[in-house]
This record gives sequence, structure tokens and C-alpha cells, in this order.
Amino acid sequence: MQLALAQAALASAAGEVPVGAVVLRDGVVIAHGHNAPIGQHDPSAHAEMQALRAAAQSLGNYRLPECELFVTLEPCAMCAGAMLHSRLKRVVFGASDPKTGAAGSVINLFAQSQLNHQTQVQGGVLMQECAAVLQGFFKLRRTQKISSQ
Repeated sequence: MQLALAQAALASAAGEVPVGAVVLRDGVVIAHGHNAPIGQHDPSAHAEMQALRAAAQSLGNYRLPECELFVTLEPCAMCAGAMLHSRLKRVVFGASDPKTGAAGSVINLFAQSQLNHQTQVQGGVLMQECAAVLQGFFKLRRTQKISSQ
């Protein structure tokens, strides 16, 4: 999760919401990503999507059955869907997302037994650190907005 936090810092430095993700296979990092929807003009350029795309390219396969994804924020429905389609073995996230979280906060796509693949999910890893990065980013944004008015 520390590596995902480092990716989140890169997103923050680029003016993006500070979310970072890494994909591991057999304990080795094979891909990483950070939020980039603003810079890439792409609503799907979430950290998880960036990391999944890079992992698929690295392995030469869109399926990632022996891989684990670590992300600083609970995945949204779009990212959870991509994780399920990629057949990830496990997803680990830091902070919960009470507005769009699709791993239990708003909905839990990973708990749908009707789906043909089940992915293990673990939340709350370095939760305080991950939440603090996001809270600090938005606090600074609010301060900048107030001072520019």
C-alpha cells in the first residue's frame, strides 16, 4: 500500500485527486497507476484502470488471475467491474468511499454470487494514511478556492 500511496502523491502533484494503485503478481510489482482523468481528458483514467491496463500490457493478457491490486481508495463501480472482468485474485484498498464505493460502502459488486468470477476483497489497509492524503488534498483545494474569490 505504501507504493500505492507514492502513486497517489504523483496524482496530487499533477492536480489530480490523489489515488494510486499497484498490481502485483507473485509479490512483484508489475504495474502501477495514478488518477489522471483531468490530464488525459478521460473519465476512465482512474488509478485502478491505469494500473490494470499497464498490467495487461506487461503480461500480454487482459486476464490477470494471479494478480493482486492495491489501491488507496475503495474502487468505484467502473473500476470494480474492470477488476472482476480481469479476473484479479485479490483487491486491497485503503480508505472507504462513502459516495461511490463499490466494495461495500454504497454497493458491493464483489459480493454478487451470480457473477462468474469471485475476487477476494480486503479494505482498511493503511486506512488512516490513505484517508489523510485525500482529506489534505481537498482541504487545500477548498482553501485555494476561498482565497481566489
